[in-house]
Amino acid sequence: AALRLIRQGDTQNEYQLICSNTNPNAPAFLAADEHFIEPKGLLGQEYVDWCLQFCSEQNIAIFVPGKEASTIASLHAEFAAIGTRVLSTASEETLRLINDKGRFCQSLNLPLAPPAQFRVAHTLAQFDEAYEQLRKSHSKLCIKPASSVFGLGFSVIDEQRSSAELLLEGVSYHINLQDLRRGLGEMGEFKKILVMEFLPGHEYSVDCVADKGRLITAVPRRKSLVSGRGQTIDLREDILTSVAQLARDYQLNGFFNAQFRERKEGLGILEINARLSGGVAMACLAGPNLPYIGIAGFDQGFEKIHIPPIRNGIRVTEMAYATELV
Repeated sequence: AALRLIRQGDTQNEYQLICSNTNPNAPAFLAADEHFIEPKGLLGQEYVDWCLQFCSEQNIAIFVPGKEASTIASLHAEFAAIGTRVLSTASEETLRLINDKGRFCQSLNLPLAPPAQFRVAHTLAQFDEAYEQLRKSHSKLCIKPASSVFGLGFSVIDEQRSSAELLLEGVSYHINLQDLRRGLGEMGEFKKILVMEFLPGHEYSVDCVADKGRLITAVPRRKSLVSGRGQTIDLREDILTSVAQLARDYQLNGFFNAQFRERKEGLGILEINARLSGGVAMACLAGPNLPYIGIAGFDQGFEKIHIPPIRNGIRVTEMAYATELV
């Protein structure tokens, strides 16, 4: 979606889009001018070295990293030496903070959207203690990994129905408390999870473009509580003020996505994703072509980029369609 949107916004054909992936059938290849298959298994410095060589050989002017983005954020000078500018969302230290949801929430001072109450656990004993403490104040709790993407690992904890009942009833993202405890106990020590107050209201996904701590534009999407009813562009002032503060406080740059959810006492932040969101194309239907604005603004300066007004209140959705892979 991002590549298609950049091409759509690039009416003067100024940019050639190159995409690389370890998956030889990556769907993003369909939207690129050229695509390349990355070698599998490269991590850390080995992957950085491959990127440096690739950018040099292909004369890459702007590199938007996905894999190893935190490490690459501290190596802008090495890429600049071969003529490549790197568009990173934040510094290496900040990216590592953002990607650890527990540390990130502990670092927040966001008056208009404070995070849900939570505890960190990586043993069953810690989970039980966290659950007991939080359950005194909240009727429903949930868990999610401290490091994850696309909502993987998130579940609301159900004290009544077994996981089998939840499965057969088609209840997504829920798990039975005792089934969860049994599984955690069998693992012994596990990757850090957050045991959290569940925020029951509407969820907001906010797609943003920033420039060195300054928010350029943001499009909030309110998700329906009933599946199949799409999302609504909702320019809530508290959300717009909060994402501007996040950009300023964490010196965010380029693309980021912020997730919020409503509670009885008001709005609460869930997390920041230091990347374009999977739903960014829906946000762009409201007016601003965010992927193009981010690339062209980084390249040419944002004062040269026209940003159209946002059509507040429109409802949007995504439609699946069949296609042949390359």
